[in-house]
Amino acid sequence: MADIRGTYDDLFTAVPNALAGLLDEGDAGASVAVFVDGESVVDVWGGFADADRTIPWQQDTITNVWSVTKTMTALCALVLADRGDLDPTAPVARYWPEFATAGKDKVLVRHLLVHTAGLPDWAGPIEELYDWPAATARLAASAPQWEPGSAAGYHSLTQGFLVGEVVCRITGRSLGEFFAEEVARPLGADFHIGLPAGHDHRVALAVPPSSHDEDYTASAPGRSASPATGTAVRVRDGNSVAWRRAQIPAASGFGNARSVALVQSVMACGGTARGVRLLSQAGCDRARQEQFGGEDRRLGMPVRYGLGYGLFGNTFGWGGWGGSLVMIDPEARMAMAYVTNQMREPADDNRGLELVMAAYDGLKGLRA
Repeated sequence: MADIRGTYDDLFTAVPNALAGLLDEGDAGASVAVFVDGESVVDVWGGFADADRTIPWQQDTITNVWSVTKTMTALCALVLADRGDLDPTAPVARYWPEFATAGKDKVLVRHLLVHTAGLPDWAGPIEELYDWPAATARLAASAPQWEPGSAAGYHSLTQGFLVGEVVCRITGRSLGEFFAEEVARPLGADFHIGLPAGHDHRVALAVPPSSHDEDYTASAPGRSASPATGTAVRVRDGNSVAWRRAQIPAASGFGNARSVALVQSVMACGGTARGVRLLSQAGCDRARQEQFGGEDRRLGMPVRYGLGYGLFGNTFGWGGWGGSLVMIDPEARMAMAYVTNQMREPADDNRGLELVMAAYDGLKGLRA
């Protein structure tokens, strides 16, 4: 059995056992964390930080969590809404006047958060993703692909620039700076949107699925997905230094399971974690208010979107390309995160679900 390191409550033994099973099946490396009532009950890791399996995954290893980053960006917007600085029902142009062109004057802030703004595809060169002014100017000049608010189509890369520019216009700080100063630093969370060079030695680069190389690109999980017309991101792009340095708030967050679960435990515990209050209970509840339910044109599957989070029964959260995931259960006051460098094909990937179920096994004992 794979060597699993870290700490866990004995009631949650199923979690490290499940992680060991995944590593035994051939995954490179990963970390898993579970927080209940804002306190850690599982913080484990194992495997390797590199494709050649020569560098052990360490306690402070971090990796790109891809679209799990969206939950961090959503949290920033929710904090501003809770403070009264951001109205999710207001037109985006109230905060970003240049956005009101090409039929976008009626796009609301909430449309950005729930993938209904009609701007799902990144149509520029990959290099432009690393240039915030150029990326946001391109999106401001773009016409929506459908009547905003009428349909959902997953904004895999664009959502972060859209929400991030609104945050920037309100606060005068980039999304990465706002997150670092208002969320990560108060909580002591090791999560970064725009990674400084000093952290490069800790990064576990993404490992493509077996039979693929670093030219591997994302594919929609559902069969009815309409084809994306934008520029595809390859694994090699995400593994580049330029990607790490850039702020791509929909997809370029770097952290480990401990930091992801810690930050999102705020949403599980009524706005507070480690004695730090970021939101009111009402501010947290906004995330769970359904904004869209139906078929997502880009994902090709039925979805329910709250304000910046996917809704799944009584839980909410989101996953990232390749397998990383965060799940929040406010009724159980639990947040669970799985972060891995080992990508799998979406249709063949149930790892996150396996670990969520293992966490619930422990919760049953804890609540007994």
